[in-house]
Amino acid sequence: MEITMDLISYLEELGRIRLTDEEKAKTLTDLKSILEYMDKLNELDTSSVEPLSHAFPLTNVYREDVVTNGDLRDAILANAPTQKDGCFKVPKTVE
Repeated sequence: MEITMDLISYLEELGRIRLTDEEKAKTLTDLKSILEYMDKLNELDTSSVEPLSHAFPLTNVYREDVVTNGDLRDAILANAPTQKDGCFKVPKTVE
């Protein structure tokens, strides 16, 4: 893919930004260098490299799901200005 000023203008429209002529020129050289580096990476022989999701072997460490604070419903509801049937009672917001 070739990076041109038309592409920079198109990307400018997509991003809904305004670039000065200097910023457009810098963006053009930056995008060209990025694509050149990607082409350089594509030249590498990776046929013997196993695909990885992480650089290090990671395993999930799970802990037992144990309730530690017990039933605090009454203590929590004691802070409510109004309550009904063991729940907070709030003003109606939708008709």
